[in-house]
Amino acid sequence: MNEKEFVKYVKELNIQLDDIKLNQLKKYYELLITWNEKINLTAITDQEQVYLKHFYDSLTLSKIIDLNQELSLVDIGTGAGFPGIVLKILFPNLKITLIDSLNKRIEFLKLIIKELNLKDIEAIHTRIEEYGKVNREQFDIATARAVAPLNILLEYSIPMIKRNGYFVPMKANIDKEVTNSKNALKLLDASIIEQIDFKLPKENSNRTLIKIKKLKSTSNKYPRKYVEIKKRPL
Repeated sequence: MNEKEFVKYVKELNIQLDDIKLNQLKKYYELLITWNEKINLTAITDQEQVYLKHFYDSLTLSKIIDLNQELSLVDIGTGAGFPGIVLKILFPNLKITLIDSLNKRIEFLKLIIKELNLKDIEAIHTRIEEYGKVNREQFDIATARAVAPLNILLEYSIPMIKRNGYFVPMKANIDKEVTNSKNALKLLDASIIEQIDFKLPKENSNRTLIKIKKLKSTSNKYPRKYVEIKKRPL
């Protein structure tokens, strides 16, 4: 997906693009490639592939959530900043928190935030289950892209979301994970209210977005410690 195609497909998502945002994305790409030589940020480095599989893919969250509102959003296991940085560039109204357990990635993200002059966004080095213990019901939206199975992601995310807020995992193939998450949804008082399946342009790879609503305040016993979550997923 070259830049011209990117513009075309993003407009089909009803997202406003201008030269400033396009230049920010271009600079983001250049810094991503430079830093990727120092630390492992992404296996995808070809520009057209980055614009398709990272930039455009990140923006598909808008298919299931109206991101033009004043919302607080936490990006769990953000890695090189997908989808959080891309969402901030295209939706400057969002207040975004990026979480990752590798400090080198956080250093990269802090540089991106500074170089692109992004506001109301922070990058935090921590384990998500530790962050969720002390930052309960803080966010309107939580999202995660290619981080962990759904039943584990639910325990990470639901405690941080406000009551009636949403967790939207971004997945490739999800059917088995949904089946395996019924117990987690019940224990965490959350419910799947919408699922959208679609294909990425150009290559037609499968993508799924799931909109999960938090129905009640979460018990203080969640999230558990990492060892317990890994050993006995909900």
